[in-house]
Amino acid sequence: MAVRRCLPWPDVRLRSPAAPVDRITDEIRTLWADMIDTMEAMPGVGLAASQIGVMQRLAVVDASDKRGMAVRMANPEILHASAELRPHEEASPNLPGVSAQIKRPRAVTVRFLNEAGEVEERDFVGLWATSVQHQIDHLNGRMYFDRLSKVKRDMLLRKAKKLAG
Repeated sequence: MAVRRCLPWPDVRLRSPAAPVDRITDEIRTLWADMIDTMEAMPGVGLAASQIGVMQRLAVVDASDKRGMAVRMANPEILHASAELRPHEEASPNLPGVSAQIKRPRAVTVRFLNEAGEVEERDFVGLWATSVQHQIDHLNGRMYFDRLSKVKRDMLLRKAKKLAG
């Protein structure tokens, strides 16, 4: 397949909610394959279609040790999130060179359309849960740094701008 280019922050599409997917087609399966190639090339543990400029509610996540275990999701939505939070250092290829520790629920139950076009509900824990939540934020037009205080967010964006030169 192909490695796609990630949109540079502050592209307006990164602030725009993605459109729902009606059904799973061969075109979507091809896009998922490109998204997995792009995620692997970063390397990362997830990618939302909006990060590469495709404004559809599609995401891939692979937080496995071996790789090759990517979960393909259309229209993912969180049905339940644990009360227990888990801190993790998050980053995005859309804003390279910076990261921040974000606290998110340790476990989530997510409903999505799978690659067969069937509705699936799955529990994700640990890094898998963090990545799924991160991708859903992207699909909703949010970036991980939106979860920081204004002071921390402003510092992170200034540092990113300085790195971009």
